[in-house]
Amino acid sequence: MGGAPIAVPRRFDHLVPRSLPGSPRTRTYASGAAELAPAAGVALPQTRKAAAPATAAFFVGVFSANVKTAVDWNRRSAPQRAAAWGRLSLQVPLVLWARGVAKGAAGTS
Repeated sequence: MGGAPIAVPRRFDHLVPRSLPGSPRTRTYASGAAELAPAAGVALPQTRKAAAPATAAFFVGVFSANVKTAVDWNRRSAPQRAAAWGRLSLQVPLVLWARGVAKGAAGTS
């Protein structure tokens, strides 16, 4: 794992589905932007109400990619396998966190 799609794109080019349009690098940059957008939206109070449910949906949406990575990495080193499978265990708490942020933001104007 290590690095972020925008900072170290080569590591991520093969992870983004080939069925999406564009070159592998374009898909990697787009995916990095798709990760940063919800984070930025939740961080800013004025966009939090809209961004929090989108962030929860994002975490649900990337679950299948994280499963694929964990399966694909079954032959890698033990720490890499542990990181890939451990990442899956974070998905549910992240979705619940984002939903909680959404509920909290819904109570503010």
